[in-house]
Amino acid sequence: MSIVAQTTLAHDVSYNGIGLHAANEVHMVLRPAPADTGIVFIRTDLPGRPSVQAHLTNVTNTMRATTLEKGEAKVFTVEHLLSALSGMEVDNCFVEMDSVEPPVADGSSLTFVKLIKEAGIRDLEAPRRPLVVQRQHLVQEDDKFIAIVPYDGFRITFTSINPHPLLGVQFLDTTITQESYVRDIAFARTIAFTEELEMLKKLGLGKGGTIENVVVYDKTSCLSVPRSDDELVRHKVLDIIGDLAMLGRPVRGHIIAVKSSHKLNNLLTHKIFQELQ
Repeated sequence: MSIVAQTTLAHDVSYNGIGLHAANEVHMVLRPAPADTGIVFIRTDLPGRPSVQAHLTNVTNTMRATTLEKGEAKVFTVEHLLSALSGMEVDNCFVEMDSVEPPVADGSSLTFVKLIKEAGIRDLEAPRRPLVVQRQHLVQEDDKFIAIVPYDGFRITFTSINPHPLLGVQFLDTTITQESYVRDIAFARTIAFTEELEMLKKLGLGKGGTIENVVVYDKTSCLSVPRSDDELVRHKVLDIIGDLAMLGRPVRGHIIAVKSSHKLNNLLTHKIFQELQ
């Protein structure tokens, strides 16, 4: 088997925007990082510039989004950016932010993919060490589950089941490569329902959401313009890629999921991590 090198960005690249949930203005800079750094978030707005690595041991919340926390460093809604870095096979990167949340951009990971392409990707003098799953793992909650089985590559099979008349059952089976990620996954945005909006406001969430960066549905119709008929299931796959990036290394295995969530995705990363320990 040929040895594949770890990667990082070739140059700095920056982006300004607002967060999806807190809606705070944020200036984000993606910077090259040495081998074996992983993805590290740095809060430039806090004294001492505290940092937190994107690793499952630092995940403190998975309700509606993924939160990372270590000491004074806290960031949330990081899964879309992590998905882009993972999908583009960037192993090491410093993410500097002057707020608690990365920019929502267009609600997908496409903006981040374009930033990575703008920065360029370069090889480092260290081998990539993928996490090769050797046995099956399953996490189940009521009618939802996510599993992983051994596979020579990174494959995701997802079934989304939603009672909304415009959604129903959506299915996607894809092997994740740079090319397939950019073509089939990166453009997909998260969805929300109008009946959820009041609850989200009470929780202090969704303040930066619009019908452009979120695909919004009322009881019978879609208030946004979908980018594909199955944008929901494609975004679910995007989220899985971002959540599994918390393992800190590329995964080799076949994920099979039905109605999975950030919570179940996170529980699966712990099972994979335990196996490799």
